[in-house]
Amino acid sequence: MANPLARLIKPRWPSAAVGLTGEGAAVVSLDRRRDALVVRRAGYVQLPDGLLRPSFEEANVADVNELTDVLGDLVRSTGLMKRRRWSVALPEAATRTAIITMESQPGSRAELEEMLRWKTERTFGHALDELRVARESLRADAQGRARYLTTAVRLSVLAEYEAAFVALGWQAGLILPRHMGEAWWLMRERTSAPSLLVSTHAEGFTAVLLRGGQPLLVRSIVCDPEDRADELYRFLLFYRDRMAAQTDAGLAPEQIEQLLVAGHGLEPQTAHTLVAETLNANPRLVSAADVHLEFPAHNFDFNLIAAPAGLAALAWA
Repeated sequence: MANPLARLIKPRWPSAAVGLTGEGAAVVSLDRRRDALVVRRAGYVQLPDGLLRPSFEEANVADVNELTDVLGDLVRSTGLMKRRRWSVALPEAATRTAIITMESQPGSRAELEEMLRWKTERTFGHALDELRVARESLRADAQGRARYLTTAVRLSVLAEYEAAFVALGWQAGLILPRHMGEAWWLMRERTSAPSLLVSTHAEGFTAVLLRGGQPLLVRSIVCDPEDRADELYRFLLFYRDRMAAQTDAGLAPEQIEQLLVAGHGLEPQTAHTLVAETLNANPRLVSAADVHLEFPAHNFDFNLIAAPAGLAALAWA
């Protein structure tokens, strides 16, 4: 029987989201129709050169007023100007993500929080009171150790983006890295076989390996555009070595069955070839149709809205 208090206990996220990169901004509003999610309204605009310079350590927004104007024009052109509640996918380089593993079992809740605080500060290189941190408990690893998916953005960086949102009258309740919105399309499938997200951006790419609907590995790699394929190959070699270790331990190796390549700068077929040749696998390249996302009125590039659409889809999670 469903919990009658579920809607009071669990927040209902908005069905509209904005996604930002250093190069552009996308907005999307979703509806649900039977077993599919439908793009009701969507839009994308290129940003002026230098307006956003995504960085975890440095200032990101060159001119808050100009960013406000660009976003305001975008929502007006897509008929979303009356929207007030939004989820936000921030640029990859403005955020950091890590899976924190507890090496020992804490004796109390207070000890757990202290250990998590120490590990979070050590992982992201800043005091906790300088960060906005989102943390989600994951399944324990093979050794039974507790794991937590943790994302962080510096408060000083977040304040720059929020200044534009406040000027627009927006309430931004859910703010996450772009790859988390993109990964949702793989997480919602909850297949036992591993899936791989490769989220490319101007500063490099983020690789997220998922199993059973939960992240298993997260790697953010900074590299020049021409080095993306080589760096992805190195990541796949790392995973291949991990599979070999499983085989030596008497466990059956698991092949990647789904591959989602988001962003621009690395062709999906190039990534597929690397996975196929490195891991002797033949993963399915995930498209909008595969995740039951329909575009009845727009012929949009799925890459442009995969991140904000994934966050908007949480309205029905």
